[in-house]
This record gives sequence, structure tokens and C-alpha cells, in this order.
Amino acid sequence: MDRQNPYFLHPSTIYVSQDSQWIVTILGSCVSVCFFDTKRNIGGINHYMTPYWNGDGLESPKYGNVSILQLFQKMLGFGAKKEDIVCKIFGGAEVLSEQLSVFNVGQRNIELAYKMVAELGISVVSSSTGGKQGRKIYFNAGTGEVLQKYLVKSNPK
Repeated sequence: MDRQNPYFLHPSTIYVSQDSQWIVTILGSCVSVCFFDTKRNIGGINHYMTPYWNGDGLESPKYGNVSILQLFQKMLGFGAKKEDIVCKIFGGAEVLSEQLSVFNVGQRNIELAYKMVAELGISVVSSSTGGKQGRKIYFNAGTGEVLQKYLVKSNPK
């Protein structure tokens, strides 16, 4: 699969592959953690919306604390080794309305990603987080390469 026809990663989902496949996702206040095993060429990406699952209802990758652990477990299930995994983190912009921005969802999503990745003992080798603009990212699961494009807000009339 090439970048012209990538797999689209929806919010609250996880994707892991050994193929040199491009995955695309669009992030506002959401965050994507990209893991890549540099020796086995296994890559994985998630897309979570809010930082913490409170234990009520279904344990879903919508929540960062669930999604990051599930991504890590799927990487190991594909044969990745913890000591060979590196991480790239994207998203967490403050793009929500002024009323919602008091919750700082984007910043809390970013902080959770760094905290959990550090607790897993994985190095963050690059990141693009925060700010006021959303991002469109392309992740190649077989190479670990990430391409990013900032999104321009349109002003409705």
C-alpha cells in the first residue's frame, strides 16, 4: 500500500503491522503514539481521544491509558522486543471550543503519553505535540517513518 492509498486509522483504534504500509490519521486534541521495533521492522499506532478510563463501562482504546497499553501488548504479540522499540508522539492541540478548552484535553493527552511511555521504559525519539493546529500524520508501519502536515482551520461564514 502506498501513501496515495493509505489505511485510515479512526479515533479509538489501534493498528500494528510488519508490512511497509502507510497509515493515516487526523489529530486535533487527540494523540497518536507510534511504536516501532527497529530490529524487526514492526510498527504500531494508536489514536486516543481522552487520557483516562475511569473504570465505568467498556475498557476502550478511546482512553489513552488503555490504548497505549493495548498498543504495547499488540506490538509484543507481533514479536517486537521492548528493548528495541522506540516511540514518536503526535497531536494534543488545543482545537476545541473556548468552553471546552478549560479541560485542557490536548495537554492532558500529551502528558499521559509521555508518562506512560516513560513507565514502559521506551525512548521518545521524536514528537510534535500541542499548539493550536490539528495534524494529519502518515505512519509507515514497516519503516517507522512519520510524515506530518499541519491542518489549517477554515473560518465558517
